[in-house]
Order: sequence, then structure tokens, then C-alpha cells
Amino acid sequence: MNNSPDDSTWTDKPERSADSLVLHATDNHVSTLTLNRPQALNAITPDQREHLIQHLADASADPEIRAVVLTGTGRGFCAGADLRGGPARGAGGNGDRSRGGTGGSGTAPGERIPGDVARTLRLGAQRLIAAVLDCEKPVIAAVNGTAAGLGAHLALACDLVLAAESARFIEVFVRRGLVPDAGGAYLLPRLIGPQRAKELMFFGDALTAADAERLGLVNRVVPDADLDKTARAWAERLAGGPTRALALTKQLVNASLDSDRATAFAAEAAAQEINMTTSDAQEGVASFVQRREARFQGR
Repeated sequence: MNNSPDDSTWTDKPERSADSLVLHATDNHVSTLTLNRPQALNAITPDQREHLIQHLADASADPEIRAVVLTGTGRGFCAGADLRGGPARGAGGNGDRSRGGTGGSGTAPGERIPGDVARTLRLGAQRLIAAVLDCEKPVIAAVNGTAAGLGAHLALACDLVLAAESARFIEVFVRRGLVPDAGGAYLLPRLIGPQRAKELMFFGDALTAADAERLGLVNRVVPDADLDKTARAWAERLAGGPTRALALTKQLVNASLDSDRATAFAAEAAAQEINMTTSDAQEGVASFVQRREARFQGR
């Protein structure tokens, strides 16, 4: 067993149902998703991953949900992928169960064939990170402790990152001779530039919350006792905003670093065209003309 806070977690303990491993609550148009495996520093199992992806898709489609908060119970935000299946599967950041029996593939139980690792990544960790990036509602990470490997990238994929003073971010892959996965080599250079990203990924040193804020990985560091309250305040403020305009803004910003100027300008014009058909845009203009506060409804 390896229960280091710097690593994904190995455990043979029986698990509860997947529903209880991702707590979900909605209040005042804010959906809060809480990883709930504190004994494993919230290392993510395949079932948890699928529940998170589904909750994020539901939040996108539900007009009554206007912001999302992602956090964890206990002293860890997320220690990465659950590695009960061993390093060959854990390298994919997702810990899916190894193939049982030959299953028509002609391979022995547990035998890996070319393409398995790439497929595991594509269908596992990468889908989870994409679900955060593609969610049509603003997603806030409230990082309450260790965020390592997949856990760090899960936080950094969010639109806004709040960190408790005790939080740590660890690019743990190099310590195990692994290539960063779960979108890390895509996310980090876009957030802090290639040189800083390489430093974190080459050395795998733990980054304190204060240093993460200094580098620009974190929006704000708050005392541990204030994390939930601050995340809630930010989420409720976003939930009171023009939801469709925020979704389009998120889409524009996320695509901007992969676009040339002409493409970015065309996307901006198209987004404005779409947004001007919304009730919130019309309310925003009316409130300006009438010199009053806008009352957005998320429509």
C-alpha cells in the first residue's frame, strides 16, 4: 500500500456506492460536487470519474444551474487516480479495471496490447478534463488540500481556482517515471508558459498555495476556514450573472490560445451575434438605459 499524500492511492478497502463517493448538492442555482473518499485523499476511481462527467454534463444542460463548485472532503482535494489496478493502468490517469479473461482479444488476463494505454487515457482522464473545460457553466475549484497528478489538472482545468492555505499542487508523474497526462502538458504552458511548466513537470516538487498564486495557477489563496465560504460567495455571484454570456466568454477564452487573430475575431463576432438574442443581453442593455441594476435570469 502507498498512502502518501503526494501520490495516487492504493487501497484494498471495500468502497461505498459511487453515488456517495461524489456528493452532489444544488442550492441557489449553484451545483456543488464534492469528492468523498477522504481516507484515500479523494483519489478518483472510474465510477467517480463517470459520475463527475455526468454531473458536469447535467449542469451544462440544466438552465436552473448557473455555476458549479468542485471540491473534496478531508485534507485532500484529489491525490490523482486510484491505482488499485497497478501502474500500467494508473499511467493512464484513470485506473480502469484490467481486461479480465481473453474476451475475444486473444490476450491473456491483464496483458496489455499496443493501444491500450492511449485508449485508457482518451476514454478516462482526458474525458474528465474535457468535461470541465467544456462545461457551459463557470466551474470553480475549491482546493482544500493536496492536488496531485490528475487531481492537480482537474483543479487547473476549472475556470477559477481558490486554494486553502494548506493546499499543495504536485506534478507527481516524473517521480514515477511517467509522462504527465490528464491534459497537463496542454494546460500548464497556457497558464504559466512553457519554461515554468517544464520546471514543475521535470522536478515534480510540491508547490505551495502561495507559490501557485504567485505563478498564476491560483486566483486567490484564503485561510482554510474561509475556503467554503469564499467559494460559495464567488459561485453565487456567478450564478447571478448572465449565464449564456459567461458560457460564450468561457468558450472564446479557452479557444483563444489555439486560434489565429482572424479566427478569434470571427468567433468573437459570432458569439456576440448569438448572445444578443438572449433575454439577459436585452436586460443588460435595458438596465443601462434605465440606469438601474441588471436582473439576469440565466436565459
